[in-house]
Formats: sequence, structure tokens, C-alpha cells
Amino acid sequence: MADPSENRHPDDDVKKSQTLDGLRIVVVDDDTDSLVLTTFILESYGVQIMTATSALEALEVIKQFTPDILIIDIAMPEVDGYSLIRRVRTLNPPQNEIPAIAITAMDSEEGRDLALTSGFQSYLIKPIDPNELVTEIANLLIKNHRV
Repeated sequence: MADPSENRHPDDDVKKSQTLDGLRIVVVDDDTDSLVLTTFILESYGVQIMTATSALEALEVIKQFTPDILIIDIAMPEVDGYSLIRRVRTLNPPQNEIPAIAITAMDSEEGRDLALTSGFQSYLIKPIDPNELVTEIANLLIKNHRV
């Protein structure tokens, strides 16, 4: 009989040991389906979610909610994710120090570089893989000494 641990992914133990219970995350995305999916994934891990469908709405939510992490779509009308994160980085502490994950449907080196130089700490491609998202959040928490 095969050992079930042979089929486990190396990150499985890390994922099980990381708890997201009570974590506060703001998700910003103008695409309702994507927003609902990301919210569903995170709520299943016990995350407190606030959502926004535009950059202006997001700025208000961030000021009131002060999340632990931001998840921001890049391609939004009027004010894109790059501009939003630049604005967030000009806010007063602690809002300007919130770790942020850029999400986008378009994978490119230029987009990734622009996201990182704009103020994001991470870059994920849609459709969002739940395990990848949770792992990235856990990594950001560790890097930013929030666990």
C-alpha cells in the first residue's frame, strides 16, 4: 500500500501551519466574478474581507478598515492598480505600509516589474489559484513580521 504522504505537496505542511483566522484583507477588483471568487477563497480561511470595485472606493475602505494585506487588480477603469498602490504609499502610517498583492489576467515581465516598482510586494496571475494565493499571503505576513 502506498504511503499517502508521498502524494503531498511540499508546501502542504506550511499551509496547514499558517492560519489566516482574523486577518483583515481588502480586495479591490472591478470584475464582480473575480471579486466574489477571491472573497470566497479567503473567507474559507477565516479572513475578514472588505471589498471595493474602484480605486477611489478602495482608498476610503483602506482608511477606515486598515487591513493587514491589500489584494488589488491591475486593470481597472479610471484609476488602475498601479496608480492605486502609488496613492496608498503616500498615505500616513500604518496605511502606507500595508503589504500588497497585484492580481492581473495579463502575465508579462514588464507588468511584473511595474507592479513591484509601483509598490506591490507580490504579483499573481488570474484566474487565482487558491493555494497560491494563501501561500503568498502567508509569505507576505512572514516577510513583514505580521505573524
